[in-house]
Amino acid sequence: MKFSPRSEATRQFIIETTAGIFNKKGYAGTSMSDLTEATRLTKGSIYGNFENKEDVALAVFDFNAALRAKIIQAKLDKTTGYKNKLGAFIDLFSPEEIRQFPEGGCPLLNAGTEADDTHEPLRMRVAEELTKTQQYLADIIRNGMVAREFNADIDAEKMAVSILALIQGGIFITRTTRNGLVLNTVLETARQLIHEITIKSES
Repeated sequence: MKFSPRSEATRQFIIETTAGIFNKKGYAGTSMSDLTEATRLTKGSIYGNFENKEDVALAVFDFNAALRAKIIQAKLDKTTGYKNKLGAFIDLFSPEEIRQFPEGGCPLLNAGTEADDTHEPLRMRVAEELTKTQQYLADIIRNGMVAREFNADIDAEKMAVSILALIQGGIFITRTTRNGLVLNTVLETARQLIHEITIKSES
C-alpha cells in the first residue's frame, strides 16, 4: 500500500523546520531526537507523515535543492548578457553571497560528500541536481555562442563541468582547511575560464 501522510501541512512544517539541521549535521548525523526537538512533535507525528527518517531526509534535500535553484534562477534572471550570467553564477558562491543558500551551505555538496557510499537514493538525487545545474550552465554557454559573446568552437558541456567542478571543489577544500583564500582563488580561476572563451571586441 502506498504511504499517505496524515497532513500535508504538517509534513511541510517538518521539512521546513528540519531543513537547516539536516544540511548542517548531515543526513546520517541527524537523529530522530533532533527532529522531535526542533519540531516539538512526537515521533508518532513525524512517522505519521513520513515512512522513516530516510523519507524525511530525501524530502528535506529536495526542499533545500529547490531553494538553491530558486536563488540561482532569481540572480541570473536579473542579469543581462550570457557572460554576465556565468559571472553572476560564480559570484553566488563567494563568501559574501553564499550565505543566501540554505543554512549550512550548499546542499548538493553537503549531501553528495556524505551519501556517495552510504545512501544511494540520496546520492542519486544529488546527481540529478548536479546534472541539472551542469545543463543549465551549458545552455547559457550555448546561448552565448549563438549571441556571439563566446567563441563558436567551445565545448559547452565540458566548460560547464569545469566551472561547476571548480566551484564545488573549491568550497570543499575551503571548508575542510578553513582557508577562505582557496575559494577566492578557485572562483577567480572560474572567472578566467569565462574570460578565455569570450569573443574579444576589436579595438
